[in-house]
Amino acid sequence: MLPRVGARPPGGPQARGTRGRESSSRPGPTAGSMYFLLRLIVFFYMWGIFTAQEEEERTEEVKIEVLHRPENCSKTSKKGDLLNAHYDGFLAKDGSKFYCSRTQNEGHPKWFVLGVGQVIKGLDIAMMEMCPGEKRKVIIPPSLAYGKKGYAEGKIPPDATLIFEIELYAVTKGPRSIETFKQIDTDNDRKLSKTEIDHYLKREYEKDEKPRDKSYQNAVLEDIFKKNDHDGDGFISSKEYNVYQHDEL
Repeated sequence: MLPRVGARPPGGPQARGTRGRESSSRPGPTAGSMYFLLRLIVFFYMWGIFTAQEEEERTEEVKIEVLHRPENCSKTSKKGDLLNAHYDGFLAKDGSKFYCSRTQNEGHPKWFVLGVGQVIKGLDIAMMEMCPGEKRKVIIPPSLAYGKKGYAEGKIPPDATLIFEIELYAVTKGPRSIETFKQIDTDNDRKLSKTEIDHYLKREYEKDEKPRDKSYQNAVLEDIFKKNDHDGDGFISSKEYNVYQHDEL
């Protein structure tokens, strides 16, 4: 028999009471869920700081003024190339000179690989797509130089904007390429000895108009092994040479 309209369902009050007891006995937030929420808040807070700093760095850029560019320029510098250059560094604040490559290494131009952090980031950027014989004046903001810490040893204060006058002499294939590794590895044993690298350096220096004395070449050779012979076996293996990641250099 169907119940009358408006009639209470059997056991109505008791059912409502049961539901009330069920809702009142639900557990509150656990310590684990609160800890997870706190970590999530901290993560997004730190992410906000990180992206804000990156955005600030992107707004600062290197200013480049080309002082001289040869008419004939068949090859320009790119990441991974070995460059030979002179450069002078000045503080933008008062124009005082803090660095001169001509006063080091008996006045020989400086050799370094472009784009791998051997110089400050601003110089890596400033010397891209340069021709041999080209001269540039560049202004580098603190974020692409020595930042908020500065460089006390180099007499560079915190938050210093730097000016460099650069003269590029030579652009050669970088030492981290597969081709160069094969040129140096004359016995094809997939590792480079001091003798092999010494002969390679001698050939490279002979291409320069200013010959290097033996003591300078020996110093460079020792520095190469100090920085690359990670296992200290007296050889630079293909892995230590970083051949398999040469495209990243």
